[in-house]
Amino acid sequence: MFSKSLPRFVIAKMLASGAMAFYFNVPTLYRKLGCTISNEPIGTDYTVACGENGEGGRAAALNALFDEWNTKRKGGHVSAGRVAAYGTVDWLFREYKQSRAYLEKVAPRSRPDYERTMLLITDIVTKKGDRIGDRRIRAITPVSADKIYDIICRGPRGLRPRQGEKAVALCRRAWRVVHRLYPSQFDRAVPNPWEGVTKKRRTKRTKAAATREQVYAFAWGCIERGQPEAAAAAVICFEWLQRPENVLAGYLRWTDYRSKEWPSAIKIEHHKTGAVVWHPLEEKTEIGIVKFYEDAEAVLARLPRRGVPMILREVREGVTKPFSFSGMQKIVHTMRDRLGLPSTFTLDACRHGGMTELEEAELTDGQGRALSAHKSQQAYEGYAKRTMERALSATRKRHAHRLANAAGTNIQNEPQNDIQNGNVAKNQNAAK
Repeated sequence: MFSKSLPRFVIAKMLASGAMAFYFNVPTLYRKLGCTISNEPIGTDYTVACGENGEGGRAAALNALFDEWNTKRKGGHVSAGRVAAYGTVDWLFREYKQSRAYLEKVAPRSRPDYERTMLLITDIVTKKGDRIGDRRIRAITPVSADKIYDIICRGPRGLRPRQGEKAVALCRRAWRVVHRLYPSQFDRAVPNPWEGVTKKRRTKRTKAAATREQVYAFAWGCIERGQPEAAAAAVICFEWLQRPENVLAGYLRWTDYRSKEWPSAIKIEHHKTGAVVWHPLEEKTEIGIVKFYEDAEAVLARLPRRGVPMILREVREGVTKPFSFSGMQKIVHTMRDRLGLPSTFTLDACRHGGMTELEEAELTDGQGRALSAHKSQQAYEGYAKRTMERALSATRKRHAHRLANAAGTNIQNEPQNDIQNGNVAKNQNAAK
């Protein structure tokens, strides 16, 4: 018998493998009354299927759909502000947020932005006076998608093409994910009206990249002002190229730094890609030990050890927690202002600065990706900024190439040496 509490209409079955699986199963009584909510397996993970205590997870979403249907069957009114009506755009976004495609692929750091974009779309009021969110999914045609895109791009305070692009990308993904689960709710002829939306041309802004001088000015300024965690986070993002959300979530632990197995390396895990990179910290040479990250290790030496993860905040004596992204962001903004650093200085800018330094060092694509753990050349190239240092290096090589070509051309164009030919003619005459 399964001991934990199960949500309404959920049954548990033991699989042949020994794992416990959960199924949402609407009783036959409601099927006879016309219930269209489908039965479905909801996984083997109790938390994902049923929530922490049997009141959440996928089962909660399916039960909410049942309640909508049952309320309508009894003649009641379903409020769009309370529960999204089955088959509407509001419902589609709710289903998308419950899907594995959203929960496993969209980072917690990015979810608030996704939520804002969804509200931006669903709260648009049409000429008929209804909300886009209240409309049926089938009512969103390619023409409708183009109009929604144009409305978002115009904006109340001027053009915002980037918001339009985000809306199209989000809708295209949400439509694709939910269509796979509920194909009957979509137009068979055009299941995804967001495919092929023509977007406006725009000049894409380049993200800022912090310099080495800025990173260490920030780090030592933070240490002097009692913020060593912010100092270490900036240095880790710059030197070892870990994503800020991974640094703050505790993916870098003290056991990853100069461990017994790797006493001269640090392990960096990139949760987004699943890649793990070991960065050498030093090398033994004929002249002695060369430390590659002496400045960074000096900053880490000032970081208090509050637990296994490197970056932790003390809530009260003896109790520590990871920083929230927004909480650390506030600290970084406050400290950069006090230290006179530019407003573009962020933890993201620190990582972009480290990536740019790889290119300034003229590493090959393979060498750079070995340190950054990017899986594709396109993703890797997107982080390296076109700085004056890179331009100067390229100009030097181009200038040297031109000089080498000019020297070769001069040799080819010199007058032919007739001395050798004259000696050959004299020798021939003598032989005669």
